[in-house]
Amino acid sequence: MKQGRKNNKEVKTKIHAMPLKPKASFDNFRNIDQKLAVAVGNLWGMVWGKSDPAIDQKTKLLLSLANAVGAGRIRQAARELIKAYSLGVTVDELDELFMLFIWNQGIGNFASEIGTSVLFKAYQMIKEADTQGVQREQILKKLIEIFGEENPDVSIR
Repeated sequence: MKQGRKNNKEVKTKIHAMPLKPKASFDNFRNIDQKLAVAVGNLWGMVWGKSDPAIDQKTKLLLSLANAVGAGRIRQAARELIKAYSLGVTVDELDELFMLFIWNQGIGNFASEIGTSVLFKAYQMIKEADTQGVQREQILKKLIEIFGEENPDVSIR
């Protein structure tokens, strides 16, 4: 076990209300066309709102985060990181995910695009605070404060 960190496989966390919901995006769809907003809302419900999903929310968020990185949508990826962390994703899981980014995206892309991004800054903040033994609730509060809707690199307003 790494010094200063809990064994993340045994961490039991309280489930938080998921932050950074895409309300502004739905407002944008509604401004284009009400039927479009309804159709997108229905799809969102099918993907994210199933009462008995085959894939748990944390895994869906990690998949969405990885897909966003692959598509170059770092804003979305940062939002998914915060949501996943709010649902209990561990630092060890994030470490492995970021290793996959290096593997799949390449060292050069990681160094110039991902490693300099708001996504990586949020991940580093989580990892450093966790290593120092800061409680998850405090980390999440600080994450939302720094990387929430007020951050122009994360906001979808």
